[in-house]
Amino acid sequence: MKQSEITELPNNELMEMLDNEKDFLARLRLNHAISPLDNPNKIVVARRNIARMITEVNRRNKQSQTVSE
Repeated sequence: MKQSEITELPNNELMEMLDNEKDFLARLRLNHAISPLDNPNKIVVARRNIARMITEVNRRNKQSQTVSE
């Protein structure tokens, strides 16, 4: 998922997608531990998506704090 797509999402959808992506990563890791994945780069992609989403959440929180002050 691209950063531009993430920034367009409303807060509730962003949080929901973040939870889904974390669950997906957990399932990928579990499946990879049991039997090797065909494409282990899916784990890397999922981690990067999670990082992008967390970065956007933090940016929005920081922005809302500076506006309210």
